[in-house]
Amino acid sequence: MNDTRGFPPGGTPAGEILDLVRSERSGDLDWRSGRAFSLVYNVDDPDLEALQHEIAGMFLHENALNPFRYITLLRMEAEILAFVRDLFGAGAAALSSGGTESIFLAVLTAREDARSRGVAQPQLLCPTTAHPAFAKACHYLDVELTKLPVGPDGRADPERFADAVSDRTALVVGSAPCYPYGVIDPITDLAAIAAAAGTLCHVDACLGGYLLPFWEELGESVAPWDFRVEGVTSISADLHKYGYSYKGTSTILYRDRDLQQRQLFMYDDWPGGLYASMSAAGTRPGGPIAGAWATITHLGRTGYLRLADRVRTATHGFREAIDSIDLLQVTGDPDLSIFEFGAAPEATLDTDAVGDAMDERGWNLDRQPGGLHVMLSPGHDRVVDTFAADLRASLEEVRGGRVGTGAGLAYGGVVEE
Repeated sequence: MNDTRGFPPGGTPAGEILDLVRSERSGDLDWRSGRAFSLVYNVDDPDLEALQHEIAGMFLHENALNPFRYITLLRMEAEILAFVRDLFGAGAAALSSGGTESIFLAVLTAREDARSRGVAQPQLLCPTTAHPAFAKACHYLDVELTKLPVGPDGRADPERFADAVSDRTALVVGSAPCYPYGVIDPITDLAAIAAAAGTLCHVDACLGGYLLPFWEELGESVAPWDFRVEGVTSISADLHKYGYSYKGTSTILYRDRDLQQRQLFMYDDWPGGLYASMSAAGTRPGGPIAGAWATITHLGRTGYLRLADRVRTATHGFREAIDSIDLLQVTGDPDLSIFEFGAAPEATLDTDAVGDAMDERGWNLDRQPGGLHVMLSPGHDRVVDTFAADLRASLEEVRGGRVGTGAGLAYGGVVEE
């Protein structure tokens, strides 16, 4: 990246700009190939993708900061929130720009609730597998973060939470599922601990929230995790993950409206009149709202069930491919379509080298300290056999002496000057 150039002295023709970007994009992640496992959820539905492109263009310039100026967006947002309240059995809901903002709002709400109870230094309890957005929110909001070790199965350990909870605890957090291992924490136990302590319990379902209801409807075993669990007070769930909308939409849901009001910001102490917002953002682009509404309306329950079934097919196929290889094993017992796999206990295997070999075959497996990581989308059901064959060929290379380069990318990245 060339970061030494100054501000452009003159304009560049549109055609040149488009040619440049088209050329550069040839090296970007090809998420439509079925060989990528993060960042984009490949719904593999050309009709839906065409609809999303069309509606994004229709609302490209609209600003939902004042939704009453855009009655169509106001209606769309209201319908989305009605849809998701019904799906989750929530008393109140709001849109946000993504999981990090939804988590930020949940932590803010918990901090304000704790302050109303006279807690000067609020504390958040979460397992070590909780998403880094909780640490980020605590950093910004001056909330003490207490991370607790998980059990051998990768799930939160209720006994550690019971020992750690105190009158300063503002929020108890569990995941459904966690990102690293794809397991659902024991939400019933965590929520009971929170309720007994008189505090709040948040379920981070950013990853699984819009898959789990349909996973359960397909007959898969799903541990209790939502508002049917007494003591759960809020849930975050991303529409731009397994909700299959494009980037920029998540939901933060509450058991009751009174609790949601703690995230509302209202201000009129300036000459510009009343300023009010239910989320952290001021300006809100209209495209993601319209896209989420169009996606849910287009798919409906039957569409989400169909896509969940495809994800289930892909999950079974990938798991079988990995389980059939003695040198490999899946970490723990994942509850969903997200999991890590690495060397079997008796095997000496450079999983980084396996990842490098798969990269050269066009795959983009994510790397974790414990091995390789996948999140499966509907489009992955088309590549199960190719994945299995390439994984075996990659293992043969490693058996032959190939060594990993250590060049695997981290979960996120930072761009500095």
